[in-house]
Amino acid sequence: MDNVQTGHAMLLAIDIGNSNIAFGIYDHSWIHHWRLNTVANKTADEYEVMFRTLMGHNHISLAAISQVVISSVVPPLTATFQRMIKRLFQQDPLLVSPKLDTGIQVHIDHPQEIGSDLLANAVAGYTLYGSNCIIVDFGTALSITIVNARGVLVGVSIAPGLESAMKALSANTAQLPFVELTPPPSVIGKNTVHAIQSGLVMGYVGLVEYLVKKIKEELEGDTKVIATGGLSEIMAPLTDQFTAVEPWLTLDGLRLIAAKNPNKTRI
Repeated sequence: MDNVQTGHAMLLAIDIGNSNIAFGIYDHSWIHHWRLNTVANKTADEYEVMFRTLMGHNHISLAAISQVVISSVVPPLTATFQRMIKRLFQQDPLLVSPKLDTGIQVHIDHPQEIGSDLLANAVAGYTLYGSNCIIVDFGTALSITIVNARGVLVGVSIAPGLESAMKALSANTAQLPFVELTPPPSVIGKNTVHAIQSGLVMGYVGLVEYLVKKIKEELEGDTKVIATGGLSEIMAPLTDQFTAVEPWLTLDGLRLIAAKNPNKTRI
């Protein structure tokens, strides 16, 4: 293979979510990002073929990957990916959990319940901004993670994500179709598609604005609000609430956690 990148020790970060698997290669900066549909019953063999193909297509040597870090909120795929990583890279992945050194504290009732993706979001948000930060993740769930200026994850707010709400609406109503999640031309829908887009897309803007407002009232001092997740680039421009849009923030958090835990694998 020509032009295979082998000169540096690279990090592979993988975020396994309920709808998508996001992953990227880091070599001083992010050199590649990918997003795949999550298929929980795919085998390690099938995912191995996909990873080999994508990395080969982008001229990345498997031998160049010095560390692999995984966040997974899909338990059936956690073991699948562990097997796949062991075969591809001859190493065990670092599985993110609150037991690792993350650089932040988790002050919630049951710290073990925090999703590893939300933990990664909190680490990245706080590291980037060093102040109160509210991370709004537009994923399968709409997850809002709150970190205070002292680097303490103080809580989370969770609602159904836009696609989940769309699927529920379509599945439970005979005449309402599955529509594209984009802003309608008017909040007053003149047809079925625009009516659904108004209720979901614009309605979720209102939901986010209200929750952010109420969360800010409970925090002291300057607060940064960060949008992330697959739909963040569609939703963020519809409101003035966001300090920044970071679609790959979770992978950045995984990278930062991996850097703090260079010699650990399974926890």
